[in-house]
Amino acid sequence: MLTLASRSPIRATLLKNAGIAFEVAPARVDEDAVKDALLEEGLGPRDVADALAELKALRVRAPGLVLGCDQTLSFEGALIGKPASPEAAVAQLAAMGGKRHKLHSAVVIAEDGRPVWRHVADVTMMMRVASEAYLADYVARNWEEIRHCAGGYMLEGEGARLFHRVDGDYFAVLGLPLLPLLDYLITRGEVAI
Repeated sequence: MLTLASRSPIRATLLKNAGIAFEVAPARVDEDAVKDALLEEGLGPRDVADALAELKALRVRAPGLVLGCDQTLSFEGALIGKPASPEAAVAQLAAMGGKRHKLHSAVVIAEDGRPVWRHVADVTMMMRVASEAYLADYVARNWEEIRHCAGGYMLEGEGARLFHRVDGDYFAVLGLPLLPLLDYLITRGEVAI
């Protein structure tokens, strides 16, 4: 049995659509406090995503495999989080316009309280330059969904209009590098093919 240590409806949908049986048991983690501590220790955005995914996988006690996930956004060497307000979202999106940033999507599987597998997918995203009026309207229309997303966008929705190019795994952009995860589960014999 697989337990998803996340509240993310997108991650749950991806697993469900792939025909994976799972239960949901969100990990109780103060992500902001942990991120701040990890950054103070000198970890970069990619390592922060990996450490948070591991912490979430270890925090949930469940029989079988526990899947912890986290995603961070790296822009000009800094970790960019979820926007605190609509105004912050507009400012973040405007700053990233015409430039590249990276998404780091980490997954860790724990079994019996120890990590047994991990993967971090890095995706390079190239944003278009958008007018401030469009960005303000975009954020106003989509605030309830994008406020939970690093960078303030959802590629699977209207946010696709913000991008010129995406180099990497589409599933990783959504927050779950599904194909490497399936490879692991198939190799272990947890999923038949």
